[in-house]
Amino acid sequence: MNETVARNRPKVIQATITGKNQITIPAVVVRELQLEPGMRLEFELSGVRAVVVRPALTRAERVRQIEEKWQPLFPPGSDPIGDLIREREQEDEDMEQP
Repeated sequence: MNETVARNRPKVIQATITGKNQITIPAVVVRELQLEPGMRLEFELSGVRAVVVRPALTRAERVRQIEEKWQPLFPPGSDPIGDLIREREQEDEDMEQP
């Protein structure tokens, strides 16, 4: 991370909105947030005329968060998401058979 963020001092960076409501993300923001082409961003309205922008979690990251949150409720070694996926795959196979 750059020293501005490391010191926890906010830095104001500007961008201009085009006629198609598009902006170019400044290079410093791309580097700081480690953004890559194709990544999705979340926009959170925060207060009056304020927006928080952050990279959106991928499906895999969301699943990992859920697993970590609920893991204490399941016996050691269990894989409830894997079990559900296998169950759905079996249902699909059963439906395909005449």
